[in-house]
Amino acid sequence: METPYSLAFIQNLNWTEVVVILIVFILLFGAKKLPELARGIGKSIKEFKKATSTIEEDIRTAMDEEPEVKKSINTEKATEAKEETPSQ
Repeated sequence: METPYSLAFIQNLNWTEVVVILIVFILLFGAKKLPELARGIGKSIKEFKKATSTIEEDIRTAMDEEPEVKKSINTEKATEAKEETPSQ
């Protein structure tokens, strides 16, 4: 299986490059904002997982339910027509 090119650079990161990236994040956002950003990301991931599990559960229950048997329209009209005809 081939790795998508957009994420291929992640495999080639050394620990020094990760440290440089973290330092850049600290400089951009500040040390006080990083925990808030991490909490926000964590909450959004939690909500996303909750939503996907709810959707999966709904799909599973829909697949497990047996479909209702519906009468065809032609048979209903035929029985109505028989009832309406006067008997001789």
